[in-house]
Amino acid sequence: QVQLVESGGGLVQAGGSLRLSCSASGRTYGINVLGWFRQAPGKERDFVGAIWWRGGSTYFADSVKGRFTSSRDNVKSTVYLQMNSLKPEDTAVYYCAADFASHSWLPDNTNDYEYWGQGTQVTVSS
Repeated sequence: QVQLVESGGGLVQAGGSLRLSCSASGRTYGINVLGWFRQAPGKERDFVGAIWWRGGSTYFADSVKGRFTSSRDNVKSTVYLQMNSLKPEDTAVYYCAADFASHSWLPDNTNDYEYWGQGTQVTVSS
């Protein structure tokens, strides 16, 4: 059992930056990958990126690659999503999610994750 709480969302102008936090509690030792997803109204929930809990390796979707980075603080059990050069199309509710399994493939699907945060709204104005 893991609880995830997101924070840091808000309104930012295009070209600006925003930092999201995902705080994990419970059996955080069981987390293999912490994923980031986003969903705009009426749209599917899309993969943004992922960070491996123990090693810190990251992977990002092409739509955000080069603009977004992720890091983790295992002492605080917190993962961060640093979003730079934001665009209006980045506007969405952002979610963090925990994957306990060890896959032979990149976990870039919502079905790969069991535990989800409540989401935080990110709005990018033009």
